[in-house]
Amino acid sequence: MTGSALPQLLRPRALRPGDLVVVASLSRPLHAAYEPDLEQAVVVLERMGFRVRRAPLLEAGRHRWWSAARPAEIAEEFNGLLRDPEVRAIIAHDGGQTALGYLDLIDVEAITADPKPILGYSDISLLHLVLYARTGLVGFHADMATPGLGGHWRAAPAARQAVLEMLYSRLLTSDEAIGALPATPSWECWRAGRTEGRLIGGVINRIVLAQATPFALPLEWFDGAVLFWEEMGGQASYVWSYLQVLRHCGILDRISGMVVGVPYEIDGLGAPDASPTLPEMVLDVLGDRDIPVLGNVEFGHAGPNLPMPVGIRVALDAQQRTLSLLEPAVRPHVMTGPVG
Repeated sequence: MTGSALPQLLRPRALRPGDLVVVASLSRPLHAAYEPDLEQAVVVLERMGFRVRRAPLLEAGRHRWWSAARPAEIAEEFNGLLRDPEVRAIIAHDGGQTALGYLDLIDVEAITADPKPILGYSDISLLHLVLYARTGLVGFHADMATPGLGGHWRAAPAARQAVLEMLYSRLLTSDEAIGALPATPSWECWRAGRTEGRLIGGVINRIVLAQATPFALPLEWFDGAVLFWEEMGGQASYVWSYLQVLRHCGILDRISGMVVGVPYEIDGLGAPDASPTLPEMVLDVLGDRDIPVLGNVEFGHAGPNLPMPVGIRVALDAQQRTLSLLEPAVRPHVMTGPVG
């Protein structure tokens, strides 16, 4: 895509019962110890009514360094799935550290010709952001197969599992807006206010990395956007630094709201040595930018994930602790042939 005007959203076709969902190694390899989690993820997807297949690179023990294969091999398999008309959705098995190696090898023409939901978070945030920038594709920032559907979901109470399963099914199969996402008592108002805008985000370090590539989102696309982000691992000071990058490049001056995920394994947050809490750090960097901030929302590495579709228009009311999807993430099926 060229120019800085907001993109025309590229919504995938809604899935139907019996459609094929492929679980793929888009980054990290599959370790044998997590095979039971992957098998459970397949059970969940089948319970939603889909057929499920593993991509060939998703084989326990196969790896190259920290990846499932060389970046070019992952891109080749990914492109094959994008071009295959039988494949109706792709869900990442896990995150990792590989997507940067093949951002320039993705067949964007195949995506434009036949857009499909691509599900995942963490390293997969790069795919959502870059493909949104290049094609307008709605990115499904949502749980991955192995750590998510087969891991965090199993650890959640049965009632929460049922809510998530229904939510994901609606997200993938219904061409009607979801409306309010199911809130929990963990949600916190860090700065009051309400706004509407396009939802853009992912894991914060990948947002920063994406903006350093030739496939960065034009800054104008952040005008009025609701920025969502989360982080895992590392130091509290790293998060502060990433927020400062977003400030320096002008993103924080353009957004109309912010949603922050549950922090995961970040050292130094609110430590006894007077380190800041996450809300203190966020509000410190925002300064006098008077935008609503909703914090501690369940998406990202803490899991299980609420879906955050990149590009979809949302309504945020931080004081009321609500976040609503105002548009569907998928489009209706197009009728073909004679109608009786």
